[in-house]
Order: sequence, then C-alpha cells, then structure tokens
Amino acid sequence: MVTADEQRDTRYRLAAAEFGGALVRLARAYEPDVDRRRDLLQDIHLELWRSFAAYEGQCSLRTWVYRVAHNVGISRRIRKRKLRLVSLDAADGIHTGDNTAEQADAAHDVARLYVLIRQLESPDDQVMLLYLEDMDAAAIGEVTGLSPNAVAMRIHRVKAILTERFRVRSECRPGVRHE
Repeated sequence: MVTADEQRDTRYRLAAAEFGGALVRLARAYEPDVDRRRDLLQDIHLELWRSFAAYEGQCSLRTWVYRVAHNVGISRRIRKRKLRLVSLDAADGIHTGDNTAEQADAAHDVARLYVLIRQLESPDDQVMLLYLEDMDAAAIGEVTGLSPNAVAMRIHRVKAILTERFRVRSECRPGVRHE
C-alpha cells in the first residue's frame, strides 16, 4: 500500500522533472539577483512538494504547478517590496534604464522585458509570464482565476505597451538605422 507521503514524493518528482525548466525561467523572471533567484527556486520547490499533500486532481498538474510557483513568487515579492509595483495603466510610463540601450542583442531585450514585467502588479505580471511560457488564455485563466477574455485583454494591452517601449528604445539607440 502506498502511503500519503510516498504519493506526495512521487507527484513532486514527476512535476519537478516535467516543469523544472519552466520553474527556473519563472524564478528568473521574478528575481534578477542570482543568489536570491536560487533561494526563490528552492522556496518554490519546497512549497510545491508541500502542496501535493492537498492535491487531489482538482486541476491539471501543469495548472497546479504554475499556481503554486506564482503564489510563491508573488508572496515573496510582496514581502520584500523591493520593486516599485505599478498598475497596468501606469506601466506605460515605466523606463527600464538607459545604461543598457547600446547593447541591443536578444538577451538584452529579454532582460528588458523581464524588468518591465517585474514592475507590473499582480495578476498582470503572472499573465505575461504564463503567456511567455506559451500557455493559452484558458490555461492562464485557470492559474490566475481570470476569465479567458480578461486574460486575452490583459495580454493585448501589455503587448501594446511593450511594443511601444521597445520601439521608443530602438529609436533612441545610437547606430540604429531607421528607414
């Protein structure tokens, strides 16, 4: 007979194996500092393991993992209050920093994207991080508790803001030709 602890351990191992890469990316999105990111990832794994004591298949494993991970990320962020959080409506005025404008490579653009996303309030940040993990509006809605239509609207609005931010920053870059 399989004990509850063995069942929890098995579920955790399966989830960690299947979603480990996504959890690393999520931790990177929530925490720019490498050491704090490792701590966050460890906290996510611990809470995920703990959470399987209550998991009874009420949603997909993927949804459960993302809910737990995002809840840990948001809780930690709220406790630390290291970043100034803004609403989606105020995000249009956010600047991601001028000192890196000359380094226009793909890694830089991803870093800028995460900076902007980290400055969004919840659930806007969660929606965009899940969207970047290629989840559709229905799946994101399951994780965040929003309707698929609300998710789609938020994605559209944030993408418009990001597009404008990237366009404005590109126009300001020395050496970038505009036709």
